[in-house]
Amino acid sequence: MNTTASVKPNQHIYRVDKFIVPVAARAEFLGSIQTTQALLKKQQGFVQGRVLEQVSGNGEFNLVTFVEWENQAAIDLAKAAVDAMFKASNYNPAATIQRLGIKADLAFYRQIE
Repeated sequence: MNTTASVKPNQHIYRVDKFIVPVAARAEFLGSIQTTQALLKKQQGFVQGRVLEQVSGNGEFNLVTFVEWENQAAIDLAKAAVDAMFKASNYNPAATIQRLGIKADLAFYRQIE
């Protein structure tokens, strides 16, 4: 999705990723999420981020990550930093998700005013 088309210039952008993670994959996947979140928190334009785990309810997603960015430029710079980290560590997130049997729903959001 092109996030710039529907976002006002000074409006924050939210990345929300939801995952169905099998119990056997939790520790490995959570480790990769925490490593990525640690890098994101150091990026210019990062506002806040959270890693959430479902504790009750009947929703299908048991892990959710949330990051708020100041603008699209911050997202673009953070994406480059994450890509560089993945390349340096020879980590392929799509292959890991497939190997671990994880279902992912990844998207950008904006606040409704």
